[in-house]
Amino acid sequence: MKKEVKRLVRECSTCQRNKIDLVHPRGLLQPLPIPEAAWSSISMDFIEGLPMSRKRDVILVVVDRLTKYGHFIAMAHPFTTKDVAQLFMENVFKLHGLSGNIVCDRDKVFMSVFWKELFGKLGVKVNPSTAYHPQTDGQTEKVNQCLEAYLRCMTGEKPKEWGNWLHLVEWWYNTSFHSAIQTTPYQAMYGQAPMGHLPYTAGESLVASVDRSLQHMETALNMLKFYLQRAQVIMKQHADRKRTECEYQIGDLVYLKLQPYRKQTVKKRVCQKLAPKWFGPFRIVDRIWKVAYKLQLPKDSRVHPIFHISQLKKHIGSEECHSELPVINPDGEISKEPLKILDRRIGKKSSRAITEVLVEWTNSSPEDATWESLHPLQIQFPNFHP
Repeated sequence: MKKEVKRLVRECSTCQRNKIDLVHPRGLLQPLPIPEAAWSSISMDFIEGLPMSRKRDVILVVVDRLTKYGHFIAMAHPFTTKDVAQLFMENVFKLHGLSGNIVCDRDKVFMSVFWKELFGKLGVKVNPSTAYHPQTDGQTEKVNQCLEAYLRCMTGEKPKEWGNWLHLVEWWYNTSFHSAIQTTPYQAMYGQAPMGHLPYTAGESLVASVDRSLQHMETALNMLKFYLQRAQVIMKQHADRKRTECEYQIGDLVYLKLQPYRKQTVKKRVCQKLAPKWFGPFRIVDRIWKVAYKLQLPKDSRVHPIFHISQLKKHIGSEECHSELPVINPDGEISKEPLKILDRRIGKKSSRAITEVLVEWTNSSPEDATWESLHPLQIQFPNFHP
């Protein structure tokens, strides 16, 4: 009977969906392959939420994955996918040409049909990160952290002047020593140290033979790959100490961990404190990579079906239970629709009287009802008739 009780507890679907998982994150670190040449593989990301400076409030970060050379491009909201592509052509393509692939997150710009079609026709493969696993583009995330720290130090008292420092930030980053490549991105890119403002002494000459220069460039490139490979091995050894090696098969049932982020506003949002930790189980239909799996999600789901193994947990037991998944909109929020009107009142906005209604939302309790303006509510939800 003791064995039967243990088995029954382990196979309890309620416990598997709601209890905290205390094991190390599943899946050992899988570094991206080292590029064969400079600017053959790049990573891209945005830094948003900056104060307006010189009519710009966004930075597009583009980094070469081999030499770590980066370009920081200031932009302004609102911008379209076409605007980003045009800036990329004007600031990166004209200097380095087209890359073989682009590593990026799941931003709506990089996931748009225009972006995929444009670079697909140009022979560039777009490699987005898996859902809820931004560590795929960890290189650019780290560059963003360094960039923000530099701007914070230089413009702490006057944050709106960050635009005046951006060109110096790019020079500082590209001429700083990187432990991963054991040199600076500038020297890795051009095969020489950055030019310093040193006074010229009569009689000096820096002329060298072309053969020697080319050999030096080839040696520098091979050493660069060696240092990157060594850095990846060291990074993988440290990371795998706190990870659990795990592998699933096609057809296995797994639970899915969802972390729907919600934008912080003045409005009261639904409390997710006691929401289930895991959803499912769902069946694995394909193995994309060593640590990425494709799940069979409900047809009405708007979540990308490919997940990193750290977001999955194997279902214990042979009995299948109902696979449920909260409806999540493209912004990553749990979708809500007005359910009914609880109360009305007359409010004031810009010296005008407006009608406000207390709305109870789906996927929430009556205590989470919010006051909304009636006219915008009717425009946003035309099928709702209060």
